[in-house]
Amino acid sequence: MRAVQLLAGLVLVAGASGAVSKLDLWVQAPSGTDGSAVRESEGALPKDVFPDSRNRLPLIKREALDEHGRKAYDDAVAASNSKSGEPQGVAAIRLHGSGVDVRWASPLGRRLTELAILTAARECDQPYEWSLHEMEAVAVGLDPAVIDVVRHRKPLAGVGDKEAVIVQLDREIIGKHKLSSETYARALKLLGESDLVDIVLLMAQYAGTATRLTAFNQQMPPQMKQFLPLPFTPPDDIYPDSRSRLPLIKTQAQTPAILYTRELAPTGTGPGQIRLHQGGRKSLEAHVGQRLMRLAILVTAREHDQQYDWTMNELMAREDALEPMIIDAVRDRKPPTGLGEKETAIIQFGRELFGKHMLTAETYARALKIFGETDLADLVDLMAQHSTAAALLTAFDQHLPVGQKPLLPVP
Repeated sequence: MRAVQLLAGLVLVAGASGAVSKLDLWVQAPSGTDGSAVRESEGALPKDVFPDSRNRLPLIKREALDEHGRKAYDDAVAASNSKSGEPQGVAAIRLHGSGVDVRWASPLGRRLTELAILTAARECDQPYEWSLHEMEAVAVGLDPAVIDVVRHRKPLAGVGDKEAVIVQLDREIIGKHKLSSETYARALKLLGESDLVDIVLLMAQYAGTATRLTAFNQQMPPQMKQFLPLPFTPPDDIYPDSRSRLPLIKTQAQTPAILYTRELAPTGTGPGQIRLHQGGRKSLEAHVGQRLMRLAILVTAREHDQQYDWTMNELMAREDALEPMIIDAVRDRKPPTGLGEKETAIIQFGRELFGKHMLTAETYARALKIFGETDLADLVDLMAQHSTAAALLTAFDQHLPVGQKPLLPVP
């Protein structure tokens, strides 16, 4: 079962191309190094961080796994480019999951998994994701009063223990980019390790989905109600058929999932439609190049205050010839004055997307003109993957390899 979970993680890393790239450093160590070769971090580890894994989960031993688990473990080590012989970062965290399709088959049940998705959508101010999953949450029995608490960010007094801790996890991990030891300990006690990893993975995945939906301004069809109050008015730069910034690509008719006699994902909308516009990782590397891809990753890590993902990728960004002046501008959140057109577009795009949860029509149009539809869809997908990674790394407080100095100033 654990093998399935890890392999699913590797598919996420690979993206549309199906090949794991050295750009996916939330799994990898710096090229040509191992945990002892990189010079490392300061101070003692927090009490809830294990010295061997350097996160809140104990290091999984290969010999403790079954045949399928050992194969997945070896694949993770290879994908990690790890000379220590152990998986690192997100790949190592995923090994602790149950291996089930969390949304549909978690032992926690659909009521709680839909609550986790709803809260992720709320913390990302994502109206499309929220609206569809509110309907589904009601259908599987989630108390409307709990939904209302999440919708309006009300205090959690009177909410059940498991419901409350799931909402608090989302609010801290996605909303604050930091999970307190107290909340983590409470969640671990109430949910257990495997279900906790599963529910955080689900939250992280839907935070990544929210990234894609927000970037392309995916809106509900006019005949369907939008249920989430927003702190902004979404731009109207959308196509009437796809209800997003991307033109509709028609595919062979498929039988939709139905809820209350309506499609859960309205035809021609949503993440599946967005994926049709992607060219894949190899296409992005060929057209945009690793230097600018690394910049997109750094902007994502900066906007999530994610130390591990930032530091490991800054090391590789320098190898990919990303100029120190650009790295400093992102690290210190300086205005992108004097930078190139492409660099400025990526920085502004990421800052609005993650910092404001809304991308202006002007910022989107500028990026579209510079990169074109396919490469922009692939860049957004890369950012979305790393927003998913950021949530996992933050939840389990992943620390840097022994000896590696932190390179990102975080609160």
